Amino acid sequence: MSEEKNNVKRIAVMGSTGSIGTQTLDVIRANPDVFSADVLCAGNNADVLIQQALEFTPNAVVIANEKHYKKVKDELFSKGIKVYAGEDSLKQIVEMETVDCVLAAIVGYAGLSSTLNAIEHKKPIALANKETLVVAGEIITEAARKNSVNLYPVDSEHSAIFQCLAGEWENPIEKIYLTASGGPFRGKSREFMQTVKKEQALKHPNWSMGAKITIDSATMMNKGLEIIEAKWLFHLNREQIEVIVHPQSIIHSIVQFRDASMKAQMGLPDMKLPIQYALSYPQRIRSDFPRFDFINYPSLTFEKPDTSAFPSLTLAYHCLEKGGNLPCAMNAANEIAVNAFLNDKISFTQIVEVAEKIVSTIPFLPKPSLNDLIETDTASRVKTKELTG
Repeated sequence: MSEEKNNVKRIAVMGSTGSIGTQTLDVIRANPDVFSADVLCAGNNADVLIQQALEFTPNAVVIANEKHYKKVKDELFSKGIKVYAGEDSLKQIVEMETVDCVLAAIVGYAGLSSTLNAIEHKKPIALANKETLVVAGEIITEAARKNSVNLYPVDSEHSAIFQCLAGEWENPIEKIYLTASGGPFRGKSREFMQTVKKEQALKHPNWSMGAKITIDSATMMNKGLEIIEAKWLFHLNREQIEVIVHPQSIIHSIVQFRDASMKAQMGLPDMKLPIQYALSYPQRIRSDFPRFDFINYPSLTFEKPDTSAFPSLTLAYHCLEKGGNLPCAMNAANEIAVNAFLNDKISFTQIVEVAEKIVSTIPFLPKPSLNDLIETDTASRVKTKELTG
């Protein structure tokens, strides 16, 4: 890590205008003596990016959509803030010497190139983009090992596993339990979900998230992606990863050790806590987050997921076991299908049906290179767009 000016860790917030990005800035705002926003990056939301930059005065900003470059530059350049635009700038900005840590929160496949480049330039990664490991887990983890770069998970479930492993690095994991809220359709039948509208699917009972991840939670594809992410983060196989539905979202995940002991990480559902832990590790810094009160939760319940109603879990386990380029194909198909559902082109249940079809028809590559994965991603998106109109 580069020398930290005045002991303040300088963060590149990749995807600063999204749900995780804005909550990361909440953490930085609350801890100005610990963190600063050195780089802010956004895709299209120029107005919010400008507002953020005026408040946090970063070293540089990137707007991926070059159409907005002039607008952003006109607002910020006179303030001494460097302004860049385009996908290449998004990838290259993480190389800046002033960046101490990269918060990877660009949604979907789009976050892969900047994360990989940051690792190759030996920047620690606070990883909020699960798709990076789903698409290219072997390449990312190998690059991290080669460059001695730590990956700090930001997903609440993987952060929970990481926190439970503190002090246990020499003790093998027997099994992990990834908890799932069940989303807005827990207990509903497959038949019910065939008539679901996007307004229903976007109402998550516990978490406040962006549209894409909220739909993924409703289909439980989000948990499917987390299964594959957990494989790479914690070096696990299929038999070591189990999903349990926990509607209250208080226990964020559990680790079981070989002596039958179990550790669980608990807390109110608030993404700022895992964000702060990833940025401050190994320290726990004080926060004003709401505190959990057991009296308000007299009952914590658990149930098995209904894989007939939520076939995304079965598909994800298949892709985990088969490996190769299939997780990449699943992820690409899901991204396009979710977008099609949000634009009223397909039904809710067709999201996973389309992903299943793409996974079953894409040519299988057991040991894909990065170029192979790029080609798989492109081909899967083209075929999905054909299927979804």
